Amino acid sequence: MNEIVLSNKKHGMATLIVCIAIVLAAIAGVIFGVIGLDAAEESGTTDAVSTALFIVSLLVFSVAWIPLCGLRILAPNEALVLTLFGKYIGTLKGNGFYAINPFCVSVNPAAKTKLNQSGDVSSIATVVTANGSSSTQAESVSKKLSLKIMTLNNSRQKINDCLGNPIEIGIAVTWRIVDTAKAVFNVDNYKEFLSLQCDSALRNIVRLYPYDVAPNVDTTGDGIADDGSLRGSSELVASRIRDEIQARVDEAGIEIIEARITYLAYATEIAAVMLQRQQASAIIDARKMIVDGAVGMVEMALERLAEKGTVTLDEERKAAMVSNLLVVLCGNHDAQPVVNSGSLY
Repeated sequence: MNEIVLSNKKHGMATLIVCIAIVLAAIAGVIFGVIGLDAAEESGTTDAVSTALFIVSLLVFSVAWIPLCGLRILAPNEALVLTLFGKYIGTLKGNGFYAINPFCVSVNPAAKTKLNQSGDVSSIATVVTANGSSSTQAESVSKKLSLKIMTLNNSRQKINDCLGNPIEIGIAVTWRIVDTAKAVFNVDNYKEFLSLQCDSALRNIVRLYPYDVAPNVDTTGDGIADDGSLRGSSELVASRIRDEIQARVDEAGIEIIEARITYLAYATEIAAVMLQRQQASAIIDARKMIVDGAVGMVEMALERLAEKGTVTLDEERKAAMVSNLLVVLCGNHDAQPVVNSGSLY
């Protein structure tokens, strides 16, 4: 179903003025008709003109208020989808004072649906009385559709990554309605539809990536292992999530502007173990760097001693010197020097 924008209905003020004028004229006609009938009754005659004026004015007064039921006021970035006896006749867009067919009905199946997002206002108002007590009061539900950019923040989900590790992830999706007819008529409830498709797309994309970089993992589907991960490739993951959601909600007339990861962590049942794994990996990397540096320093020391001829060392003395230097350079604590005043032999 394609959207039909009604752009020639901004006659609300003129309709209001004309209706008020007709009502006032009908009231005046009723008054003058009653006066004429009273005068004719006193004189014992029949006044057909006064009778007709009274009847016509009374009928006009009875129906003059009907066009007032077709007056609609829209603020900027609001829309109203209209049907007439079940048939879609068009959409009002843009701010203004509109006059439409009074028998038209506004349609918005998601008017009462509340999501964890901007743009949704509670339908229950809290009223505080003078004595400090509070009571709830139901507000009228608006059938208007908001065309503003809104942000949907769904609850966090627990999903297994491509390695089977359970993680918790949450996203924020920025969206707006671009086709009101599709949003109202193509899906039962466009807000619930969007929320469900966001959860489904998030699950489909996240399970393609590991939490952290892992060997022999293909995240792009080209058959070649890469370094993609949820933690290190958040921009790419968010872009793929956005494209996945957009493909699913096109039929609902919704445009996905942006999708961002707002929360990412291991699930609580494995968080402690994964923290120990990360700590162990960090310790191993640090030790490797220390050993590489220590070996380089020992090699430099031996080369400098041999170059300047400061002391001549045989292979056994070189091995002892290398062992001592490595202990000093790679140890966790400060070395305790031992002075040997004798010979090694």
